[in-house]
Formats: sequence, C-alpha cells, structure tokens
Amino acid sequence: MPELPEVETIARKLRKPLVGRTITAVEICWPRTIAAPSPTEFERQIVGQTVQAVGRRGKFLVLQLSEGATLLVHLRMAGQLLLKSSVSPPGKHVRVVFTLDDGSTLRFRDQRKFGRMWLVDDPQVVLGKLGPEPLADDFTPQVLARLIGRRSGMLKPLLLNQSFLAGLGNIYADEVLFRAGLHPRRKADSLNETEVTQLYHAIRQVLEEAITGQGTTFDGVYQQVNGSSGAFQDSLQVYRRAGKPCPRCGTPIERTTVGGRGTHFCPHCQPVP
Repeated sequence: MPELPEVETIARKLRKPLVGRTITAVEICWPRTIAAPSPTEFERQIVGQTVQAVGRRGKFLVLQLSEGATLLVHLRMAGQLLLKSSVSPPGKHVRVVFTLDDGSTLRFRDQRKFGRMWLVDDPQVVLGKLGPEPLADDFTPQVLARLIGRRSGMLKPLLLNQSFLAGLGNIYADEVLFRAGLHPRRKADSLNETEVTQLYHAIRQVLEEAITGQGTTFDGVYQQVNGSSGAFQDSLQVYRRAGKPCPRCGTPIERTTVGGRGTHFCPHCQPVP
C-alpha cells in the first residue's frame, strides 16, 4: 500500500536519526526479504557501513552507504520501517533488524512478506526502468504531454504503471483523476492540452498534500517510523467513499474495476468518455 507520499514521509523521518549512524549488526529473520545479494553476503557487506544519505525514488527508500553501496527497500503491500530501542521486544512479523552504533534498531516489519531489500553497487540495476519523478523540478506539463502522447491506454492503469510515472498507486491515482475531472477509463491519447495541464497539476497537488498529511493509513497498514499513523485518509475525496456524496457535487461516489483494480470516481464530475 505505501505509495510516494508514505515513502517520502518515512525517508524524511529517518534522515535525522540514521545519517551518520553505523550498522553494527543485522539479523535476517526471513531470508526471502533479501532480494540481492544472498542473505549471507548481504550481512557480510552491510555490517560496518555508515548511512550517508536517506532518500526516495518512486516507491523505493534509498539509503546511500559509506563504501559506495546503496540499500534499496520496497515496502510493497504492508511493509513498515520502525525505529526502536535495542531493548524493545521484537514484536510480530519482523523480518530484518539493523542494529546501529547508538544502540537503536531499525526494524523491517512485514506481515504479508512481500517487501524486499537490495544491496547494490549501482542502484540503476533496480531503479533504471522507473518513470519520471512527479514532484521533480524537471517534471513539467510539457513532459507529461510528451509521455501521454505516446500512449493510447486508459488513464487509471497508465498512472499505476511505474515505468510511465514513478510513485503513484491505487489511492492517489483515484484522487488525482477526481481532482482533474477525468474518468479512469478515459483514453490517454484523447486528452487535449487543457486536460493534460489539469492532470499535471492534480498529480502535484494531491501528492504534495498527502506528504503534508504524512501519508494515508487504513487498517494500520502504513505507519510512520515511530509507529504513528498518517492523517491524509481524512482528506480523501473519492477513495473508499463509495456511496457517499461527492464533496464537489453531491452525487454518490461509485466503485468499479478498471485494469483489475478497485476504482472510485464521481460519475458527474468525471463523465464517462
């Protein structure tokens, strides 16, 4: 579930406590969490390295380490990164524990076991196929227009395609399309210049507002590094609001399936193409 706003929130919250800290030990409780290299080699390489920077690319958390390697973490459906003291009980579903030189621990909890970690010399091996960053300075309406001009599929699956645009998932794709007034089944190549610009601003606005709200929490799946929830779920306008009145026009929000994903929209504000 964690999408760009949640991963960005985690990166910001980890930056101060992690940068400058050295990893003194790692415990791998579920080996398949480590995608590359082997768990044994992962442990050998990462112990003794110091965290130099904490960032994000799409839905990936990116930790740059002192010996030139990069630790990439993808939370997938239910992964959580939590900072705890070393004396805290391990808790359920903890898959990897990093012990730091100040006595704290960074714990990767993942009930569904979908999350993965990579320790790589070149992060582009994993990140190279990702599309543009939607909040980057060089992502402009003109860039989005060029990207859309090459596509003919429906907007909702296109926004979920990480090679098209990095970071959007089901929650924010629904919110973006509502904000832009575009039906999720609308064909990308049918958008005019004004609609592309509306879509561009909707993408930026929704993601920035969600980051300000420190992410969206449903059913306790996403948590910040201190275990607290996000707050943006209180600001959602269509996602998980089927049957409730549209905040713009009062028409009941509908739920359908588009590209195999549950999709929420207002049939009045987002007219059928």
